[in-house]
Amino acid sequence: MSDKIQKLKPDTVLKNYWRNNEQFADLFNAVLFDGEPVIKPEELEDADTEESSILEHRGYAESIQASRDNIKIRKKSVVHGVEYVLLGNESQQHIHYAIPMRIMGYDYGTYKKQYDDNAKKYKTSEGMNEDEYLSRMKKTDRFIPVITVSVYYGDKVWDGPTTLHGMLDIPEKIARYVNDYKILLVEARRNALVLHNANNVDLFNLLEIILDKSTPKNEAKKKAIQYGEEHQVDKSVVMTVAGATNSKIDYNAFEKGEVTMCTLFEEIAKENVIKGKALGMIETGFDFELSENDILIRLQRKLDITLQQAQEYLNLFKKQAV
Repeated sequence: MSDKIQKLKPDTVLKNYWRNNEQFADLFNAVLFDGEPVIKPEELEDADTEESSILEHRGYAESIQASRDNIKIRKKSVVHGVEYVLLGNESQQHIHYAIPMRIMGYDYGTYKKQYDDNAKKYKTSEGMNEDEYLSRMKKTDRFIPVITVSVYYGDKVWDGPTTLHGMLDIPEKIARYVNDYKILLVEARRNALVLHNANNVDLFNLLEIILDKSTPKNEAKKKAIQYGEEHQVDKSVVMTVAGATNSKIDYNAFEKGEVTMCTLFEEIAKENVIKGKALGMIETGFDFELSENDILIRLQRKLDITLQQAQEYLNLFKKQAV
């Protein structure tokens, strides 16, 4: 298996796709404004590097490290003065039952970063009253609002909470006194988004086909391949479908512009074969009481994979094998 296949990580693919201003704006317009083109692509400013500065804040850095299976892209609308944030789950197949709390933490970190930057201006109390100086914030200071959208790429119906209240056991009499926090959740498997960008339309249509559990896999595969051919789906969309479904795909083919939905399913089939072989080797290894290190060596040699890939298979199948 080509090492380049492994370098094509789902979070990287998704991040690259949503970095495109046209696609990013189209998604937020669909979620927030029913498809009305309120957010203009040319207004958006990629602020990924600013995210790194948030990571430097100790309290927030711990939160990010604990949720490393997520990606976040933020862009700023110069005209509307709003910060738009996209949060996408890297482990796409799984529902996260604490996602309102995690998004609340992301948003807090963004506001805290704004507060810290603003507070740096006030090194002395000159021009400030006592309360303002203690707050390190003038009464007239205002921050940029943050809107976060979370995209769920799993094939199950989302049954997790979409509000902080949904995570809490609150007596009805005091519920109104407990602050809530809601999230904006998009289910890739099925949604009513009004999208105009051709790539976005193809992306969500393909995901709906592939993630539909009521359709047999072979039939879904045929539908997806047919859709890709009829709509001449862009290779970036195919790669994003691969990332969203946590599928590996040959990066060499991508570089040559040869990626199609058929290519994707061929790679999925190859990956399934390798997984089957890995499971068999791991079970046999434990049956013969081989050490984990010996099993890893055998996996690398027999399957022509990296140590990292071998470790992933061992972690995946260990409980099943012992």
